[in-house]
Amino acid sequence: MKDHDTAPVFRELDVDECRRLLAEGVIGRVGFNGPDGPVVLPVNYTMDGDTVLFRTGFGGPMDDSLDTGAAGLEFKIAFEVDHIDTAAREGWSVLVQGAAHRVTSEDELAAARDAAVEPWAGGERALHIRVVPTRITGRRVRGS
Repeated sequence: MKDHDTAPVFRELDVDECRRLLAEGVIGRVGFNGPDGPVVLPVNYTMDGDTVLFRTGFGGPMDDSLDTGAAGLEFKIAFEVDHIDTAAREGWSVLVQGAAHRVTSEDELAAARDAAVEPWAGGERALHIRVVPTRITGRRVRGS
């Protein structure tokens, strides 16, 4: 029997393990509903306390989508980080669901700069986005 013919072991991750894995990550994907439908974009990020922090460009798809036009309406997104080992056929995935907010106050911007998320993509990335989780879930698959 080949190694990959054995049944994998699947388990849900608790919130503490999800947070630990998020803190170790560098690249994630942000998913949101844009004007033309669902959008998923890779971003590099950091954790700032219990929130996800990343940078993007003013006038880009995320910036445009944050303008809901309704006072007090939060823009809900999904943020996902994973690690996949294709050779071993195992890995993990963590999903953060919550509201995305522009970081605008001088105090928040100073804290965001201190968190030191540096975008890999070229161009101006001066818009700091903070994701405040309302739900964090994760799963792991391991070969048996």
